[in-house]
Amino acid sequence: MIKFLIKKITPKSLLLFYHKCLAYLAAFFYGWPSRKMIVIGVTGTGGKSTVVSLIGRILEEAGYKVGWASTLNFKIAEKEWLNTLKMTMPGRFVLQKMLKQMLKAGCQYAIIETSSEGIVQSRHLGIDYDVAVFTNLTPEHIESHGSFEAYRAAKGELFKKLKIKNQKLKIIDGKEIKKVIVVNLADENAHYFLQFPADEYYGFAIKSVRMYTNDSQRIKKIIAENIKLNQNSSEFNINNSYFKISLLGQFNVENSLAAIAVALSQGINLEICQRALEKIKSIPGRLEIVIDKPFQVIVDYAHTPDSLEKVYQLLTSLKNPESKIIAVLGSAGGGRDKWKRPKLGALAAKYADDIIITNEDPYDEDPEEIIKQVAEGAKNTSLNQRKSLSIYEILDRKEAIKKVISLAKEGDIIIITGKGCEQWIMGPKGKKIPWDDRKVVREIFYDRDIPQK
Repeated sequence: MIKFLIKKITPKSLLLFYHKCLAYLAAFFYGWPSRKMIVIGVTGTGGKSTVVSLIGRILEEAGYKVGWASTLNFKIAEKEWLNTLKMTMPGRFVLQKMLKQMLKAGCQYAIIETSSEGIVQSRHLGIDYDVAVFTNLTPEHIESHGSFEAYRAAKGELFKKLKIKNQKLKIIDGKEIKKVIVVNLADENAHYFLQFPADEYYGFAIKSVRMYTNDSQRIKKIIAENIKLNQNSSEFNINNSYFKISLLGQFNVENSLAAIAVALSQGINLEICQRALEKIKSIPGRLEIVIDKPFQVIVDYAHTPDSLEKVYQLLTSLKNPESKIIAVLGSAGGGRDKWKRPKLGALAAKYADDIIITNEDPYDEDPEEIIKQVAEGAKNTSLNQRKSLSIYEILDRKEAIKKVISLAKEGDIIIITGKGCEQWIMGPKGKKIPWDDRKVVREIFYDRDIPQK
């Protein structure tokens, strides 16, 4: 509350100056650790945490020591743990301390999920990035940024700082480190991120989709073809190299391509990429199958209309015709992206057979009002499509999960979205309630009464 009041009464220019000073002070205090490692920044709306993990696993397979910081988790060499901070980019001193610890642990690479809100607060300053990766861009955080263009421009700051005039060369072990930009060529904003200066440019896409670039001369393209999306895997080819990954859906093929592009920019061959990606069975809280039989319970972080629709479309394509999709969802509070609440409900109504709308992270908003706004979108869609489905509004998230498990029959798919493997529910006045969708699912599933045959 005090932080909110300070932000309210302090001029914006003074806040920006304060954030910048803190960022450089933190870097100075910890001895500018990013200057002694190769630093990869990953930004975009969706897929960032997955791409961070995939890049890290490939680098490890290539024999490098790696550290990273993402919405999902943190890693310093062999030590890995879930991110319990409830923020994508840690504060400046926390992040610089982590970079220092990575360096001390012998990490040659640091991978940082770099959010637009973190950039606005100058958390990226004082970090010497060498590779900037763009995954995709759809509307998010529009209220805090003011417009989609401002949101995109915030992401662009990562690329803008990559190679600046009179910049001192980074030399590690006698080798000059090149500045590299990697973009998703299937995103209509690809041009915007390719305009920034760099030494090398890489673009990735799936062959069958439209590519938003005509500048083929300077861009090294990584194109996937012969895509097969199976129930337990995804397959594709890059040139003559065959890839089979356990991660499901076209969006995870794209995430893999982003990681492969980064690997190639670092001189790592496709064979190493194949081995690394094949070993990854799942990403925590990202389409994570928590229960497999007699019905599936899947937990996913999807919290934007674009990511939610991709998840629903994938599950619709994989399910048996006689099976149901039962969705549990909510929407974050705190004044964040109120516009998307009815859209999330509408998407659930479009793809699911039954819907339970529940609490997510209300912050200081009335959780019942948030649920009502999500439910409104679901009900309107249900009426317009003349679709008969049950819509439940259950405030208590644990009770909502109990309800969905009681509704499921053999072969059905339960999809619980919004939180992934997050460890807290954020309540009023900064209250943090310990939580993990996956643990709650297992607890309810294994404690339930099973009817005797």
